[in-house]
Amino acid sequence: MFRLAHLTDPHVGPLTRPRLRQLLSKRATGYVNWQRGRKDAHDMEVLAALVADLRAQGHDHVACTGDLCNIGLPSEWSTAKVFLEALGAPDTVSFVPGNHDAYVRGSLEGLLHACGAWTSGDDGLQGHFPYLRRRGPVALVGLSSAIPTKPFAATGRLGPAQIAAAEALLVALAAEPEPPCRVVMIHHPSHPGGTTPARALMDAGTFTAMIGRVGAELILHGHNHVRSVAFVPGPDGAAIPVVGAASASARGDARHHRASYHLYTITREGTGYAVAGVERGLTETGNIADLGPLKLTRP
Repeated sequence: MFRLAHLTDPHVGPLTRPRLRQLLSKRATGYVNWQRGRKDAHDMEVLAALVADLRAQGHDHVACTGDLCNIGLPSEWSTAKVFLEALGAPDTVSFVPGNHDAYVRGSLEGLLHACGAWTSGDDGLQGHFPYLRRRGPVALVGLSSAIPTKPFAATGRLGPAQIAAAEALLVALAAEPEPPCRVVMIHHPSHPGGTTPARALMDAGTFTAMIGRVGAELILHGHNHVRSVAFVPGPDGAAIPVVGAASASARGDARHHRASYHLYTITREGTGYAVAGVERGLTETGNIADLGPLKLTRP
């Protein structure tokens, strides 16, 4: 049995006051949005409580699917590293970046320079996507959909080369004598219709078609700040769960907009794997508690 925790979109704060030249870009609108409400929507005390609960539950590995940063300031890169260190050592935590991590040109490169150890594959390369990490019966395939975008857009893209490389990895894993449980990590919802066009993965159709050819056991994402479970077709009619988690720091009013994380139990079953998941997060009373199971099989 392998226990995998998944959290996403912590939007670690607080933000330092930017210099004027740092605001001569998309960061200007992002900083205004932070001051007008995002700084209150993302509560660092909630995030600390959630991480403490995660650590207390017992797990073998943590998947973090992006948006450590807010507007891609250089000061955020060291803060992001401190957060990842609190989650766990680089060999126990796997990170893939989100759109806020690539807020403007150069932001993603700066973050990966600071936090690359949490993205290193088994080949030792850091900040190279896709990457592969083998942990027990699980093979984690990390993808980057993070790209700089224009103001008021939050789209993502994988690109043909990354999709082809991910396909090769997934095919090779499936061909092993005892195939591992293949878990794909990406920030944006990877399926068409997973979010609005201005926030979508632009090549979601191409990626989903690839998954339909080669399969995976579980796809994890963030970006939407809500819990969600969708299904995409895999080989031989299999229904592959695509699961999104809420923001790990959100102090929202609505049930699905409050901070939470997911905890998966992966067990070998015959020639495949049984995957079960539960959500733990912020309740109406402000405690961190069990919020119920994730429905990972299509009715």
